[in-house]
Amino acid sequence: MSSAGFWPGSGAIDYPAFYSYAYPEPAGFRASGVRPDAAFFSEALGEFILPYDAVRTSARPEQALLDFLQSTYEAAANAAKWDRDALECAPGKPGVVRQIPS
Repeated sequence: MSSAGFWPGSGAIDYPAFYSYAYPEPAGFRASGVRPDAAFFSEALGEFILPYDAVRTSARPEQALLDFLQSTYEAAANAAKWDRDALECAPGKPGVVRQIPS
């Protein structure tokens, strides 16, 4: 499973941030390169973190967040060797489920 969300900045980290993790964590996940450059893997939390300020101050905030979400999903999918052709929508057709031959 790959999951992502937003943390308002209290408790485990003291600043607002987006997060993404895989459970169970596949081998190699935490070593994956993710985007944008401000994103990092927190050993303490066991998940990728993207500080909200990095998104907010980006020249293209929406793209920065989309890059984080897409790259962390890809990190989980590739490390876990998921059948991405069976799971993902056809390129250029968001929301359209691929037809898998039986």
